[in-house]
Amino acid sequence: MWARLRGGYPLRILLPLRGEWMGRRGLPRNLAPGPPRRRYGKETLQALDMPVLPVTATEIRQYLRGHGIPFQDGHSCLRTPSPFAESSQLKGQTGVTTSFSLFIDKTTGRFLCMTSLAEGSWEDFQASVEGRGDGAKEGLLLSKAPEFEDSEEVRRIWNRAVPLWELPDQEEVQLADTMFGLTKVTDDTLKRFSVRYLRPARSLVFPWFSPGGSGLRGLKLLEAKCQGDGVSYEETTIPRPSAYHNLFGLPLISRRDAEVVLTSRELDSLALNQSTGLPTLTLPRGTTCLPPSLLPYLEQFRRIVFWLGDDLRSWEAAKLFARKLNPKRCFLVRPGDQQPHPLEALNRGFNLSRILRTALPAWHKSIVSFRQLREEVLGELSNVEQVAGLRWSRFPDLNRILKGHRKGELTVFTGPTGSGKTTFISEYALDLCSQGVNTLWGSFEISNVRLARVMLTQFAEGRLEDQLDKYDHWADRFEDLPLYFMTFHGQQSIRTVIDTMQHAVYVYDICHVVIDNLQFMMGHEQLSTDRIAAQDYIVGVFRKFATDNNCHVTLVIHPRKEDDDKELQTASIFGSAKVSGL
Repeated sequence: MWARLRGGYPLRILLPLRGEWMGRRGLPRNLAPGPPRRRYGKETLQALDMPVLPVTATEIRQYLRGHGIPFQDGHSCLRTPSPFAESSQLKGQTGVTTSFSLFIDKTTGRFLCMTSLAEGSWEDFQASVEGRGDGAKEGLLLSKAPEFEDSEEVRRIWNRAVPLWELPDQEEVQLADTMFGLTKVTDDTLKRFSVRYLRPARSLVFPWFSPGGSGLRGLKLLEAKCQGDGVSYEETTIPRPSAYHNLFGLPLISRRDAEVVLTSRELDSLALNQSTGLPTLTLPRGTTCLPPSLLPYLEQFRRIVFWLGDDLRSWEAAKLFARKLNPKRCFLVRPGDQQPHPLEALNRGFNLSRILRTALPAWHKSIVSFRQLREEVLGELSNVEQVAGLRWSRFPDLNRILKGHRKGELTVFTGPTGSGKTTFISEYALDLCSQGVNTLWGSFEISNVRLARVMLTQFAEGRLEDQLDKYDHWADRFEDLPLYFMTFHGQQSIRTVIDTMQHAVYVYDICHVVIDNLQFMMGHEQLSTDRIAAQDYIVGVFRKFATDNNCHVTLVIHPRKEDDDKELQTASIFGSAKVSGL
């Protein structure tokens, strides 16, 4: 069991505003959270050979038609009347029920009722429709009047924060404007978005209001610190990042709005809304992840523009998120010196409306000429180091050989039994995960508990069994990593594993999958009695997955037995040239 602290929870941000974004921070002593509280840590992915089975959009439609439930087909969700809302909530002034307020995700089947805030799985929805379980309906309405564990802390911080323009000391106001780059952002804009300033922490405070503005659900604090000649920024979210699902700016969205601009930072939304007058929303976890639970709030828009940042990583994240939202309605602002972050563009006097008009469509049927490719080619030539991939911080030799970790590729790792393959791969993956790479581990040979213990020890860079008093500190930090584990152990079908990986990419925006090891999928493949052909097929499936999902797959393979005095060769990898040629 891992521990966590009540109160402020940090979120690692990788995009710079002016300087470097930092990872972890604490609140001032007089605002410090209460004592630690035990709870289970990172969620594990459901194994798909369990009773809960994947569902397709076709199956969802067939079920709704079979039960006489009307529905509307949306971009990423199906909309139906909600069985969880009171009849009075669904009726307009004429008394006729017109609201399709329940959204069902086409990919996962999870639903959200906008009226009652009830949410659950596809199985929960079926149970409610079919009347199975006396408390099924009531048990789903947990969000109806949200009173979460951090509500008191949220209210206390919010009440102590004040509007920036109401500070009595004008020098303090000017210093805050300069530190956060707000010199051209007006007080009216800050007031419209309900932004406040917490003087003890010298932090901007961004609120998370419930849909309809019915209550305060959470906060994000942004602190600026002088660091050398620049400024570093640190974020804290309450509740913790995994539970912080705030689309900042949502209360200002009208039902008639058909276009929205999505940003990775709240300050960018302020700049864009002020400069263009367009509706803007900020993704709660920046370029790290777009939780599927937020998709219903984006269904109404016919045009969605992503302006996430000024580097290649932001560009890749925008393309990934567009796939969730239906790329036909999505447009991307290409990063560049003349198209920086919106706040920087405002401060440099750029025309933000003109930049938005240059946004490129995220989808096209085919490439007909070099004209469609020339800007991407220029982007790669201008960002050679970023194109080479994310560099490891602990393995300089890997950087020298591989240049970096890139999406859409497959890496095969092999070594004799007992040589430390799993130990090395765990630290290899942990290095990337610590830099914000969303990682999914599939450990078929050793248990997740043992693997997590090894990775936690590597993360702490010390033997925690000899210093248990520091366990909670390191466990808290480890729990905030974007790290997930499959629940499989032993022999598994390749189809089941791929389905789980596909689910993880959609729900958690996984960028790196580790499979340890391939031999545990060999026994389930009955395509051929030839084990070489079976391995060819499995490797081909993983390679196709990496390409189709722009996700890096690291695959551990046991080599053929060799004499102790003989070095491993490519031929030592059991299989054909498909593996040894990768």
